[in-house]
Amino acid sequence: MNPIDWIVLGSALALIVSYGIIKTRHVKTSESFLRGDGNMQWWLIGISIMATQASAITFLSTPGQAYADGMSFVQFYFGLPLAMIILCIFVLPLYYRLKVYTAYEFLENRFDLKTRTLTSILFLIQRGLAAGITIYAPSIILSTILGWNLNLTNVIIGFLVILYTVAGGTIAVSQTQKQQMIVIMTGMFLAFFYCISLLPENTGFGDAMFLAGETGKLNVIDFNFDLSNRYNVWSGLIGGTFLFLSYFGTDQSQVQRYLSGRSLTESRMGLMFNGLFKIPMQFFILLVGVMVFIFFQFNDAPLHYNPANTNLVMESNYAEEFRALEDEYQLVHEEKRTLMESYTALRQSEGAGEGTRQLGDQIREKMALENEYRDQARDLISRANPTLDTKDTDYVFITFVLNYLPVGLIGLLLAVIFSAAMSSTASELNALATTSIVDIYKRFFGQNKTDGHYLSASKYFTILWGLIALAFATFASLFENLIQAVNIIGSLFYGAILGVFVVAFFMKHIKGKHVFPAALIAEFLVILIYFLDVWGVIELSFLWLNLIGCVLVMIVSQILYYILRK
Repeated sequence: MNPIDWIVLGSALALIVSYGIIKTRHVKTSESFLRGDGNMQWWLIGISIMATQASAITFLSTPGQAYADGMSFVQFYFGLPLAMIILCIFVLPLYYRLKVYTAYEFLENRFDLKTRTLTSILFLIQRGLAAGITIYAPSIILSTILGWNLNLTNVIIGFLVILYTVAGGTIAVSQTQKQQMIVIMTGMFLAFFYCISLLPENTGFGDAMFLAGETGKLNVIDFNFDLSNRYNVWSGLIGGTFLFLSYFGTDQSQVQRYLSGRSLTESRMGLMFNGLFKIPMQFFILLVGVMVFIFFQFNDAPLHYNPANTNLVMESNYAEEFRALEDEYQLVHEEKRTLMESYTALRQSEGAGEGTRQLGDQIREKMALENEYRDQARDLISRANPTLDTKDTDYVFITFVLNYLPVGLIGLLLAVIFSAAMSSTASELNALATTSIVDIYKRFFGQNKTDGHYLSASKYFTILWGLIALAFATFASLFENLIQAVNIIGSLFYGAILGVFVVAFFMKHIKGKHVFPAALIAEFLVILIYFLDVWGVIELSFLWLNLIGCVLVMIVSQILYYILRK
């Protein structure tokens, strides 16, 4: 990497960390550390909420998702505006009235201590795992592409995050996220426009969109109701709504962001800001992935995007087979490139018609053949080393960045990835520390201590969770697409947690003795259903687990109410 890129990367990271530390020098109480000063404006709340959700996985994995499957992933967010409206009406006023530090404090007043403790522990488990993934995901990709040591990359990201999160707590997280989002969106916009500029001379953005449509990448809407399909309108509107209700209504990493608002109105506006702008942001990031896909149709595209896997198979007994496969793949790729150039020229001169339809059919045939070669390449990699993850879509965008972007912009895009990792991880560590202090430590181990004691303990818990996340990141190995892995982990726990809150809000006759065992039963069944899907016994998109978990808690609570009453 060019020294200029190192300077850009280092300067961006140093600026963000220094800004977070300088802006939070006044944080001297546990309340300021855990809740902030309560003076955040709505736009900063909205940016902080979006930055918390948008991890490095978003900017590494989402373009790769679009490269492989098109725009369909945007449907995952269709339930977000509806969830924001429900939260603004029912949840936020209650949190503000009770003046809670965490979402789980409310449950002790409504039910009992054990229910509060159960939900907080479920949160700590799933968010602790997610914190490790948000560090590990960019580290494994950057270390593979750049040749960096994986553990060293983990430590760099983790150390920087722990440094300013310990320094300023909630305020540091919110203040730095503003700068991080500026770096992130600037980098993504520059990558998008530069990608378009690299297309052939006679191929503009409109031509690229027509080609994307012909190759099936503009599949934004799918109205087919299919429980096994992860991304369609129904899974997004129903399963997505329940996921986002739980994530934004009960996940402390998000609750902590909007509870620091200067008023209920500011917090509501911040949530609605997120609901309105999150879908366009994700649409744009997916569109970047689609443009990268079109770019690679006109330029050399590797048979397999993970260079570490390619190097390994080339050093194995399958090297000749892999090399022959690469030659065949390149021939088909050249034929497809010629067809695409012909398609664009014909459409520009004559418009859409029978000729373009025939060329479109031929392009899709070549794409299918390319995908067969890619599958064969993954099979060879698996035979060379069965322990390797052969899914390579997470490496598509970073391959484009490092090989085709100019000096300086490469450093900025790497700063985007690091900034996103730091932003989401900082929110998670801050939320984990808050929940550990307020819901566990204060209730069981450290009652009636001084404020200075709680402030020190909050910082120690932040460091502890940072080290736990680093440990998990060091030893973890992910499955599937990285952004899906994070959402799967959330879906395994969010449904049961949301069910407890729904019962608390709307089923007033249900008590702690009913909802506590119901939550345990629901969590067990959700995990069982997920593994039945993994084992191939059933076919069910993970998004539906949020709805299933929530409904199970409600139904089992009601059944237990009738049983125990009699």
